[in-house]
Order: sequence, then C-alpha cells, then structure tokens
Amino acid sequence: MTEKTHGTRMRPIKETIPISEALRLVDEASRPIDRTSKIPLEEANGRTLATDIVANRDVPPFNRAAMDGYAVVAETTADASRYKPTRLQCIESVHTGRLPTLRVSPGECTEIATGAPIPDGANAVVMVEETNRQGLEVEIFSAVTPWQHVGQQGGDIVTDQTVLRTGELLTPSRVGSIAALGMAEVDVYDQPRVAVLCTGDEIVSPGQPLEPGQIYDINRFTLSAVIAEHGGVALTFPIAGDSLEALSISVDHVIANRTDLLVFSGGSSVGERDLTLDVLRLKGTVDFHGISVKPGKPTAFGHIGTIPVLGMPGYPTSCLSNAYLLLVPLLRRMAHLPTYRPQTISVPAAHRFTSTNKRHQLYSVRVVSGAAVGAFTSSGHITSMSKADGYIEIPEGQDIVEQGENVDVTLF
Repeated sequence: MTEKTHGTRMRPIKETIPISEALRLVDEASRPIDRTSKIPLEEANGRTLATDIVANRDVPPFNRAAMDGYAVVAETTADASRYKPTRLQCIESVHTGRLPTLRVSPGECTEIATGAPIPDGANAVVMVEETNRQGLEVEIFSAVTPWQHVGQQGGDIVTDQTVLRTGELLTPSRVGSIAALGMAEVDVYDQPRVAVLCTGDEIVSPGQPLEPGQIYDINRFTLSAVIAEHGGVALTFPIAGDSLEALSISVDHVIANRTDLLVFSGGSSVGERDLTLDVLRLKGTVDFHGISVKPGKPTAFGHIGTIPVLGMPGYPTSCLSNAYLLLVPLLRRMAHLPTYRPQTISVPAAHRFTSTNKRHQLYSVRVVSGAAVGAFTSSGHITSMSKADGYIEIPEGQDIVEQGENVDVTLF
C-alpha cells in the first residue's frame, strides 16, 4: 500500500467548537513580534513605532509669517482703520528661505511672504488684504495683536518633547511630524513573515495549462492579499503534493525560512488525503480541528514549535471568510496593529435567509436599493464574495432571518 492510499477511510469531524472559543484560543496563542528594523521614513506609513520619538529641535525652528503681508510692531497698529490708516515705511522684503537683515522699529514694516522668518523687532503680520502700498509707504487698515498671524518658534513642537510613543501606528500625519524633526529613518516593529502553503495535486498555479481534473490556485492570492492588507509579508511556496512525505518536506522548507506564522490552504477536511492534521500532529500540536461556522467548518489551528499554524479549508469562500475571522486578528496582534474594526451598516433583509441552527453562518450579501440580497452560492465559488459588498452573520441557534428584518452587514 502506498502512502497516498494509506488510511482510505474518510475521517469525519466529530466535534466542533464555537467560533467564540476558536477566537479565544487563537488570541491566547498570538504573540506580538519583538524584532525591529530601521526603515526609510517614506516607507513608514502603516507601520508601528518601536521607539519613542523625542524632539531634537523646536518646530517651527524660528518665528515665521503665517500670512503674506507686512511684519510690524503690533502696538503701532492699535488705531488703524479704513477711515484712518496707520502709515508705515517698508524697509525690506523677505521671501521664503531668506533671512531678514534689518530690524523693524515702530513706524516701520517689512514686506514678508508666508513661511518667511519674522525680522527682529516685529511681533505680528498684517495681511496684505488689509494694506495699500504706494512706493515705500504702506497704509495699514486693520489693527493686529502681538503674535497675530505668526507661527511662533516651538509653537508646534518643543525640544525634548515626546512627540510619538512606542506602539503607535504611523499615519500620514504622524510620518509628517517625524519629518518635521529632520529624521530620515525610523525604528519600527518588523512585519510578521507569513508562509502560505497550498496543498493538493489538483491545484495548479495561474499561467500554467490545466490538465483534466485540475483547477487554478485561488487561495494563495486571496490569502496573500489579506496578509499584505493587515500588516504581514506573505511568503509563498510551491504547491505541496498530496502525500505526507511531500507535505512534510514543504513544511520543513517553510520553517527554515524564518517564518512567524504558517497558513495551510486545503488539507484540513475529512478525506483520506487531507494531510494537514497528520503533519501538524507529527511536527507539533493541534489546538482545535473543526469550528461550528458555515462556511469554514474544517478549519484547524495548532503550533509547530513556537510557530502558530492555521489550517484553512480549500474551498475559496470558506478559506477567505475564515481568513477574515481568524487570520486577521491573529496577524494584526503579531504586527502590533490596532484591532481591526470593519465598517458595518444596518439594512433590512431583501428576502428570507435560512441557516442551519447548529452552526454560526456567514452569509455573503450585496446591498441593493438599501437592502441585503444574498450573494452566497457555494463554498467553492469565489464569486460568492467577489460580487458581494459584505456579509451578515446568523448566529448558532437561529435558523431564519425574515424578509424586512434589520441585519448588520459587515462591509469588505
């Protein structure tokens, strides 16, 4: 008897655990990555800080004009109005990137551009719209108060201020605050390296010809997209054949490639060649196999050494829906990212939805004319999700959602 035909009987999943228990076990097993790297600032958006950012300078580093106009001694404009303008002598023009050379005294002003340094003696800027210039004489039509229209030195950030703290997610504005300090690099936590290992003799990579009985690999691409979107780096490997020896060799290769998380696609069901569990038991431990959710019941979770392992169903819809449920929270915790909270909307059901009351069901839907229309066709049909706007959840113990009943749609 060859290895491929060993154990020819089906191996049904006799017990399942609730989705809440599966989530708890996965959460308890997840550990944030402690490796860090210094990366260029232009690559930092979406990454998580591994060190505090402490200001090494004031921002702005000098008093600067916040408006185009004239730098003045504010007190000299106290009586200015349209009917009785204050008249000042312009002694200099200062443009952005240039330094003033003359001190402004009462009765004088300096023409100034937005962002240019305020000259000594001046403490306010009158907007150009509130002035009229004839030669060197400038009429001021509106009074200003001290430091009006001036960005004061250190008004944004002061030296030694803690601007950002370890563990904060870098957003465009936070990246900008680091750039304001002149830092070109930043320390961040490394992204988890996630191995995606698809199994099955019937699976063929896109671009290759299909032989009879074969289908193209879908899950490698959907899983890799989810991983990239939620802070990980997807490591893809050649499709593993349907034998314990071939799968074992593939797993050894994965482990040797500094993998933080291993995700199987296929091989977690009940057929005689569903060998993910066999390899997991051979090389590590199984925490659970089978969750009471539809689609996605034949999902497994365990460890090989310290590496968490998710065994996803081979059917594309089952694989992708459980990636949102289980892989995303696990991955985001490993990546030091905030808990993912997808957008949800409440709309009426366009028709009756039916479910088995023995399992928690995820039902793909489209939102049409403000109502939820079922889009689920089969666990094997990726169009169930690709044409859907999101999904509704029908909890275990409930078998019907009536037409017109409000449902919460979790948007993709």
